[in-house]
Amino acid sequence: MHDVMPILEPLIPGLRRYARALVRNAALADDLVQDCLERAIARWHQRRSGCSTRAWLYAILNHTAIDEARRATRRGRHLSIDDAMPADLSSPATQEQSMFAHDILAAVDLLPQDQRSVLLLVGVEELSYAEAAEVIGVPIGTIMSRLSRARDRLRGLLDNQAARPALRSVQ
Repeated sequence: MHDVMPILEPLIPGLRRYARALVRNAALADDLVQDCLERAIARWHQRRSGCSTRAWLYAILNHTAIDEARRATRRGRHLSIDDAMPADLSSPATQEQSMFAHDILAAVDLLPQDQRSVLLLVGVEELSYAEAAEVIGVPIGTIMSRLSRARDRLRGLLDNQAARPALRSVQ
């Protein structure tokens, strides 16, 4: 295990960013990364020699997040008050930039899972198309197609949000 840690440690911040972007919950994201790293270490001997370690870890994380989302759908959402993060118990500031960021995150959440994953892997984590294809387990052409559809849909969702009036006067 000691031989593996110098390889894994530099990749952890990117895994955490990707996990947080997927689940929007810091504690759950950290749990996903922990599960991912445990699986990677336990299965290190199963790693293909030609496979990028980075892509392999993102694939494990992606599959772990999908599995967790399925489990959460079956059991429903539970949030203990002791485990709640401040963001779960408060409202963000209403400044324009915060609203714009919220609109983008909300629009990303509306994308289908396959498009959202590709958008996050390529756009946020800066994986190559080949690495993203390896992570998700589809051909590069599918990655390019999903990314194009994700960008188009995201653009349309944001345009629709911009067309709606932000505030309405109540008298």
